[in-house]
Amino acid sequence: MTKKKTALPKKRSGPSSPRHTHGQGHCVDLLRQLSAYIDDELPSDICREIRRHLGTCPNCEIFIASLQHTVTLCQHHPVPPLNSADRANMRRAILDGANAR
Repeated sequence: MTKKKTALPKKRSGPSSPRHTHGQGHCVDLLRQLSAYIDDELPSDICREIRRHLGTCPNCEIFIASLQHTVTLCQHHPVPPLNSADRANMRRAILDGANAR
């Protein structure tokens, strides 16, 4: 299976600039590549660009750290058995939460 590798757009501010550029789509581009980044499946130049973005965007940095922690927990803990009622309740709670936004 061939993976599509797309580079993040270049930042307009210099690498030493602490300013975060919300309107330029960096966060969205990072999220599109998040799974491949966490699984270490991206070329080094794209990983450097992502790390550079993380250095200027605390929200993305926190999000990735949380996701990495979640992946680690899922890999090291067995999946609890769920009966059909538990699944229905969980599905309902997820949908209710999504609709509340």
